[in-house]
Amino acid sequence: MQRIHLVECPRDAIQGWPTPIDTVDKIAYYRALLDVGFDTLDMGSFVSPRAVPQMADTAEVLEALVDEGFRSRPTRWLVIVANARGAREAAAFDCVDDIGFPLSLSETFQRRNTGAGLEEAWDRLRETAELCRASGKRLVVYTSMGFGNPYGDPYAPTLLVEVAHRLVEELGTQVISLSDTVGTATPEAIGDAFRALLPALPDVAIGAHLHASPFDVVEKATAALEAGCRRFDGAIRGVGGCPMAKDELVGNLPTEQLVDRFGALGAWSVKDDRAWAQAQSIAAELFS
Repeated sequence: MQRIHLVECPRDAIQGWPTPIDTVDKIAYYRALLDVGFDTLDMGSFVSPRAVPQMADTAEVLEALVDEGFRSRPTRWLVIVANARGAREAAAFDCVDDIGFPLSLSETFQRRNTGAGLEEAWDRLRETAELCRASGKRLVVYTSMGFGNPYGDPYAPTLLVEVAHRLVEELGTQVISLSDTVGTATPEAIGDAFRALLPALPDVAIGAHLHASPFDVVEKATAALEAGCRRFDGAIRGVGGCPMAKDELVGNLPTEQLVDRFGALGAWSVKDDRAWAQAQSIAAELFS
């Protein structure tokens, strides 16, 4: 099987955690995660600290890890932004490889999530894409509500393909990650989306950022895998997800399950078993 690109998302796990996590604890956690050998680490965000207070120290965390020599690891460093101001901050860091931007296929969700409609979101994304080009960063677009939405807004796999083509042709987007934002996507919808999009854009990295309850993790991950997806986001212990899901059981795909599944297929392996054990131990302390 083609090798999996595995993305670990401590940012997604930490940002909504109800208890503040100290900067020193984040740095210790990220040290272990960088030693594990994940292909990409979603490390933080440059957004308003009023909106996401847990990410207010992203710059401090990045600087500390660079000073400690962790930039030498092969893992790509990704941060999330929501507008040009955040993109400028992110682009100023040489250590940042990828800048992620959330763009919904749902007008309703885009307004609820960012306070702006889709037209304004596209304007912000264009500015972000320009900053990525100027600074040599790779643009990663997360298509939230990528498998449908509960609001009655238009959706079909053909719409997803249309938006994806626009992202590539107008903005030069290199990575598109389909997001099951509130955890309502069925395995059938996930499979249909990837079967439509992957052949349409064979030269673009298409990923899965899935949210699930413990009862449908395997079904959702399997649906994406069998439809040809080879880039997956996860978070240790399945922590994180979208608060709009309004379901405490819905979180990120547990990285432990992904590592076991992809390891059995010979498609991904941990580089440092001690670091992997340490990362899981730290996560158990932080998210308890």
